[in-house]
Amino acid sequence: MQLNEEIRDKEVRVVTAEGEQLGIMSAAAALKIAEEKQLDLVKIAPQAKPPVCKIMDYGKYRFELQKKEKENRKNQHHVDIKEVQLSLNIDTHDLETKVNNAKRFLTHGDKVKVSIRFRGREMAHPERGYEIMDRFAGYLTDVGTIEKPAKMESRNMLMFMAPIKQSKKEN
Repeated sequence: MQLNEEIRDKEVRVVTAEGEQLGIMSAAAALKIAEEKQLDLVKIAPQAKPPVCKIMDYGKYRFELQKKEKENRKNQHHVDIKEVQLSLNIDTHDLETKVNNAKRFLTHGDKVKVSIRFRGREMAHPERGYEIMDRFAGYLTDVGTIEKPAKMESRNMLMFMAPIKQSKKEN
């Protein structure tokens, strides 16, 4: 942003801090008005014809912008990808434990990467891996959706699940 002496345009449209239009005048005249009010002349719309300048307290304006940015960063939610590893010979109780872990991850708003590593002769039975992935996803239909369906990548089968979007978080 250009302010005060940095503004070198011949004519500028001037607006006060309250939004009142002062009209089109030279940059020097606008700067003189700003100095009389002990404020800064800030170019807010340089692409307009003529450029729009506002008479305001620039330090206070920057402080308000930083405050808004800080508030936005604070309210942002960072999404992590958690991994749950299954095996082809997983028992029902072990599967339930993995489902509970994935459920906890999804309710916290994280994505879940589900993987099965095929060892040795297990590579001959990828259909069993798809069955396990389908059963796993079936247990999680109430808290998550399949983002990327199960797919073989060399000796691994991967599937990604994302949390279901809620209209408003319950407190």
